[in-house]
Amino acid sequence: MEIKNALNLDVSNMCSHLQKKLFEQNGVYHPIWLAIQDDSELTAVVRSRQLHIYRNGKKVLVLAGKAAPKVLREDRLCSLLPKVIM
Repeated sequence: MEIKNALNLDVSNMCSHLQKKLFEQNGVYHPIWLAIQDDSELTAVVRSRQLHIYRNGKKVLVLAGKAAPKVLREDRLCSLLPKVIM
């Protein structure tokens, strides 16, 4: 899957489940992806097949393909997480 993204992330090492949840328009994490692109305080990096999201250099959220998201700091971005993740 080739993904074009505004953040120049190397998504080749990202879990395929996470890619679907993040990049497909009906994906449960797609609103988060859009928010990342629109907020200059947010940065993201792919590590260990997961997406690590930072606000002003402090990690706030880790998204994985099959595992539940890990909220590390309260942030308005976390309000975009679905209530129930399948």
